[in-house]
Formats: sequence, structure tokens, C-alpha cells
Amino acid sequence: MTSDQDLRALARRAVGRALSERGRTEHAGAHGSVPGVERMAGIHVTVEPEGEPLRPKRDESRGGQRGGAELVTVDDLRRVPDGGRFDFPRGAQVTALAREEAWRRRIALVERGLTAAGDARREDGRVRLAFGGDHGGFATKRALLEELRGSGHVLLDLGSHDENSVDYPDYARAVAEAVSEGRADIGVCIDGAGIGSAMAANKVPGVRAANCWDVASAKNAREHNYANVLTLGGKRLSPSAALEILQTFLSTPWGEERHGRRIAKITAIERHYARAPGARATPSNAP
Repeated sequence: MTSDQDLRALARRAVGRALSERGRTEHAGAHGSVPGVERMAGIHVTVEPEGEPLRPKRDESRGGQRGGAELVTVDDLRRVPDGGRFDFPRGAQVTALAREEAWRRRIALVERGLTAAGDARREDGRVRLAFGGDHGGFATKRALLEELRGSGHVLLDLGSHDENSVDYPDYARAVAEAVSEGRADIGVCIDGAGIGSAMAANKVPGVRAANCWDVASAKNAREHNYANVLTLGGKRLSPSAALEILQTFLSTPWGEERHGRRIAKITAIERHYARAPGARATPSNAP
């Protein structure tokens, strides 16, 4: 029996996705816009921070087609051993249940067309980058988008789109979910210090967000910590320093197997607390 709260949450999600599809437009001619960058225009969504992700109510027992794209479902993962790897065609849609199953069983979902594991670049040299940030990171975000506009990378600007005061967790969550759901290869979150966005992004399963302040920390975050989301302090870094950090983050692949074993332990902690019954929402020493 679906609760009224679940139904309301499901309705919000459905409406939000529908509006997003209708509102996506070229980031040109708008206030604070950067030509050639996709943005969500005219939509202001408040993301509820609490609650568990809703499972789709449809039958996912078989693979197939959806909207002209191949569909990857739970059934496709049944023969993949725990800790294994599943390659799927570039452009295929992976269902929410399939991603949850892969995360639970530590199955790596690898889209064909990517380069070696841990390299953010694809075979064509491009990276899908999702950007988000609050008012404190707006100026730096816009400067980075300007610098990357001619790079050939796919740039997705999830807001904010001006310097009006907003809440950084909303944008950090949007970026983290884009990475977790496979819509982006790398996420970039920018607020005043970069710390709060890292905290928020790391609540999304499968995300490893790192707050980096120089080239060395960016290299370490990728090589040692397999980071897939970069957070930056817009009020602590010059645009040129932020760009150098981002370029280092993008060009550094994941490190050797010994680092991967340690990351697996981080994932195990995440999985344990996600599944633990009655897990506390706040630490015991919270006010």
C-alpha cells in the first residue's frame, strides 16, 4: 500500500522531470548565460532533503526499448557476479532499479565508448560535465563555463543562474544525482568554500565528492580517492586557480589497485548504513 507521502513525493518527481525536459534550452541570451551550455531555464525546484528514493512501480523484468533508446534493467544484471562489470551500449537508458541493484551488488556499470577505468574522458576525448553552485559560486562557475565552452566537452549548467541567495544543498544534490544516474561523467559544485557542497553531494549513493583547493589535492582526489565530483570554494579561489584545479581533476585517472581496495571499503560503509534498519538521520551529538 503506497502511503500518501510516497504518492506526493512521486508526483513531485514526475512533475519535476517533465518540467526539466520542457525547460532545457541552449544557455544563450539569458541573464548570466554562457553560449553553448545547456541549462535549465525558468524552472525553480526546491529539492526535499529527506526521504528514501522511490522505486519505479513498473515491471522491469525484461530489457527492451524506451523512447527509441535501449533499456538496461535488473534482468540484464542477473548473470553478472557480485563485484563484476556490465558493459552497456552508449546512449542506453539504465533504469533506477538497475542502478540500485548494481550499487547493492558492487557491479560496475560501464558505458561503451569510455576509455580506461577511472579516466573521465571518453574515446572521443570529451567529458560530460555537470555544473552547479549557489550565489557564492556563481561568478566562478560562469568563468569556468566560459573557459570550457570551446573545449568540446558536454557542459550542463544546473544553476544557479544569478547571484541571488539560494541554498547550496539543492544544487549539490542536482549535480551529484546527475553523476550517480549516469547523465554526467564528472560533477563540479561551487559554493563559497566548497565544504558544504561536498557534504551534501556525498549523501548521494555512488558519489565521491572532494573539496579541492590546489592542483595537488585535485590529483590526490582522483588518483587515491577515485573522486567523481569536484567541489570548489568560489570565494577562496581565483577563476584561474579554479580552472587549473578542474583541468588537473579531469586529466588524472584513478590510481592503482591498492587504492581501489580502500575505496571499496568506503562503498561498504555507505552500503551498510543505507540498508541499516532504523539508522539515525542525525549524529548522536547533534543539537
